[in-house]
Amino acid sequence: MPPMKVVQWTTGKVGTCALRAILDDPRLELVGLYAHSPGKVGEDAGALCQRPPCGIAATGDVTALIALAPDAVVYTPFLADLDHLDRLLRAGINVVSTNLLLNCGGLTGAVMERLEAACREGESSLLISGVNPGWINQVAAGLTAVCRKVDSVTISESTDVSNYASKETWDALGIGRAEADAAVLQAARGAMVSFRDAATRLAGALGLKLDALEFEIAHARAARDVDLGFMQIPKGTFGALRSAWSGRIGGTQVARIEVAWYLTEELEEAWTFDADHYHVAVRGEPDVEMRVRFVAPDWQGSDWSVLTALPAVNALPHLVAARPGILGLEDVGLVTAPVGAWRQGTAPE
Repeated sequence: MPPMKVVQWTTGKVGTCALRAILDDPRLELVGLYAHSPGKVGEDAGALCQRPPCGIAATGDVTALIALAPDAVVYTPFLADLDHLDRLLRAGINVVSTNLLLNCGGLTGAVMERLEAACREGESSLLISGVNPGWINQVAAGLTAVCRKVDSVTISESTDVSNYASKETWDALGIGRAEADAAVLQAARGAMVSFRDAATRLAGALGLKLDALEFEIAHARAARDVDLGFMQIPKGTFGALRSAWSGRIGGTQVARIEVAWYLTEELEEAWTFDADHYHVAVRGEPDVEMRVRFVAPDWQGSDWSVLTALPAVNALPHLVAARPGILGLEDVGLVTAPVGAWRQGTAPE
């Protein structure tokens, strides 16, 4: 079977990790690279991700990339461009996106209708993936297969995010602010909308349609001045947050996705954080408890970018084989690393 033709869309933190994964996967052939920054246009894709030159130059020409007729695009920009997504899908190009469409209001309402129409016209598929939303949601749904009864599924993420050098992200979530006024809370709700969509998709994979989704958020204040290099958090301003989306049917919680993110553990409030990155709890018969901890001492600040990129790249064969339309967890199946292909070829560095 010939390799799948893939275009990588942007080379930011996540995009660079995705680009390396594409070049390392013997099942995939990089045929194009979109550069958001004019300064990267003309640069070799390999050089942009610390790999040997591969002969593919970055371009800002969307029309030229569509003309390559790739099987799929790995879409990883910081801000989504609906016009770009619409063009790709209508051209019959499948898209897996780690971008959660936050700047567009999430994958709902008019945004969902527009992209679903684009998929219908192009007979293409769109999958939102990453580590969360994405991988952990699929894992959680799979845990229910051993149950004869399921009352609820909860996914809890606990993460030291002090190495995630995106000041724009933390500003939007209220980090570094002294008060959580209405504007901050509204912005934070918008920034966390991806977990609302994830709770909906988790419920959908279980055959449930939610009646309501409730949002929660709380902040804790730094007990001392914190300098992270990419941003400062003055003492007495927010240095951590907890947030959740709770999906309910008839007033009963059936799906919940919650996060605890901290840029410092030295807080005025007596908050403690789970050393495990994920705790999944299925309540039913039987109850199922699962804890996940990522252990990679050699990673230097790019770990969550790797974890976000890899589930998307590894889902490409499933994406191309899936039905047209916006895909849910139930449409993708079991996503794995290409271990067999690696063993037959050259293992990634």
